[in-house]
Amino acid sequence: MKRNCLALLFISALLPMAADASTTIPQPIQPVAIYIVPTSDGFQVSLMAAMQKKHVQVAISSDAIDAQYVLESSPVQVKTQSTGSKFARCLFADCIGIQDRSSVAVQLTNAKSKQIVWAYTVHKQRGGAMNDQSMAEAVAKHLKEFMQKHPLVPTAIPSQAALSGASGVPVTAAVDTQGKK
Repeated sequence: MKRNCLALLFISALLPMAADASTTIPQPIQPVAIYIVPTSDGFQVSLMAAMQKKHVQVAISSDAIDAQYVLESSPVQVKTQSTGSKFARCLFADCIGIQDRSSVAVQLTNAKSKQIVWAYTVHKQRGGAMNDQSMAEAVAKHLKEFMQKHPLVPTAIPSQAALSGASGVPVTAAVDTQGKK
C-alpha cells in the first residue's frame, strides 16, 4: 500500500514537468470584432443572441469604429396570409403551408476595405417572434460555417493593384447566398 502511494506521489510530481517540457500551450485565437448595424425592427438583438447561442467566435462591438467587420441586415420582411385566404386554401386544397412567410438578408463587410466578405438570405415560413429567432439562428449558423472554412482576419486597406488580378479583372469575395430553411 505504501509503495502504491509513493509511486502515485512520484508520478504526480513528474507529470507537470513532463507536460511543460513536451507540449506548448497554443495561444487562443482572438475573435474578430463585428459591429451589427441596428435595424428599424430590432433584428440586431436577435442576431446578437443567436451568435452567442450558436457559439460564433466573434466579439460583438458596440461601436463601429472598434470593429474589424460590419454586419448589416435588411429589415425583416413579413408576407402575411389573410384569414380569408387561409380559410379558402384549407377548404378547397390543403392546410399545409399557409403560415406567414418572412425573409431577411445580411451582408458582412470588411470595415476598412468596404469589401463584402459574405452575404446570406433566409426565408422562413412561420409566424410571430419565433420567426425572428429562427432566422437569426440560421444566419449565425451559416456565418459560423463560413468562418470555419474562411477564417476572418483583420486586414489593411488594400491597394487598387491588390484588388485586381493579373488580367486586371477585380477579384471577388466569397459570397454564400443559400437561403435554405
